[in-house]
Amino acid sequence: MTLAVTDPPVRTASDFGPLAKRVRAAGLLERRRGYYVRAIGLNLAATAGVWALVGWASASWWVVLLGVPLALLSTRTGFLGHDAGHRQIARSPRVNRALGLFLGDVMLGMGYGWWNDKHNRHHANPNHVDKDPDVGEGVLAWTREQAGRRRGAGAWLIRHQAGLFFPLLLLEGLNLQVSSVLYLRGKAWRERLLEGTLLAVHLVGYLVLAFTLLSPGKAIVLMMVHQGLFGVHLGAAFAHNHKGMAMPGPDEKWDHLRRQVLTSRNVRGGVVNDWLLGGLNYQIEHHLFPSVPRPVLRRLQPIVREHCERVGLPYTETGMVESYRQALGHMHEVGEPLRG
Repeated sequence: MTLAVTDPPVRTASDFGPLAKRVRAAGLLERRRGYYVRAIGLNLAATAGVWALVGWASASWWVVLLGVPLALLSTRTGFLGHDAGHRQIARSPRVNRALGLFLGDVMLGMGYGWWNDKHNRHHANPNHVDKDPDVGEGVLAWTREQAGRRRGAGAWLIRHQAGLFFPLLLLEGLNLQVSSVLYLRGKAWRERLLEGTLLAVHLVGYLVLAFTLLSPGKAIVLMMVHQGLFGVHLGAAFAHNHKGMAMPGPDEKWDHLRRQVLTSRNVRGGVVNDWLLGGLNYQIEHHLFPSVPRPVLRRLQPIVREHCERVGLPYTETGMVESYRQALGHMHEVGEPLRG
C-alpha cells in the first residue's frame, strides 16, 4: 500500500546540510577508480568468455541456457552504465559520458542520452506523478486516477497488473531499446548521428555474433532467453525502490531530504543483494547522494539512518520478499476500483 504522508514536519534545507557536510568530511564522495576498473574489466572479460562458450557449445541445444549468464552480465553492464550516468566513476564528465555511451549504446543497445534524461528527471522528483516519468502515464498505472482513465484492454491489464508485472518485464529489454531509438527523434543532428551510429553498431554486432556462432533457430532462442531475462532482472532491481512509497501531491513542496527519503525504500541484505541489485538496495542513500560511488553506499547507510532518526524522519528498509510484496500490493490496490 502507498505510504501515506500528510503534512510532513516543517523543516528547512538545513536538515540536509549537516548530513552532506559529514559525508563529505568522511571522504565518501571520493571516486573509487580501482573498483570500477576491476568491475568493468571483469564484466567485459566474462561477457566475452560466455560468447566464446556459445561458439564452443553451438552443436547442442543446451547452448541456449547460456542466455542466463548473458542476462546476468548485461544487467551488470546496465548497473555500470547507471553509475557512469551519475558521474560516480570518474571526475571528468567527458569520461563518464564516454563510458555511458560504450556501456549503454554499444554493449546493451540502450541509449545513454534517453536513459540519462529520464533517470535524472526521476531523481529530481521521485514518485511525483506530474514530474517523475517512472510513475507517469504508461502501460501500467501507479495511481487510482490513472487507472480510472483506462478503458477496454487497458482497463483489463490494470485490473491484473500486479500479477502481470513480472511477465511484462520479459519485454523490458526490447522496450528500453525501442525507447532509446524513439528518443532520438527531434534531437540535434550530432546527437542523432552519434547515438544512432552506436545503437546500430550494437544491433549489427549482436545479430552477427549470434547468427555466426549458431544456427538461426538456436540464435533466435538464445536471444529471446537473453533479452527476456535481462529485462526481468534489470526491471526487478528498480521495481521495489519507490512503488508503494509516499507520492507527493501536485502542490506539495518537500525539501531535498524528505523528497528523497520519504519516497524511497531500502532492501535489507548482504553482499549477495549488493551484487544482484547493483547497489540500488541502498536506494535512500543513492537518492540523497547520487554521485557517491556504489562500493561506498554500505558505509554511507548508517550515517544516513542515524541522521534520519535525529531529525525524526521515517527510514524505510525491508527484506527482499517484503519489498516486492509492498510494491505489488500497491499495484493491486491501484487496480481495485476496476475490479469492483
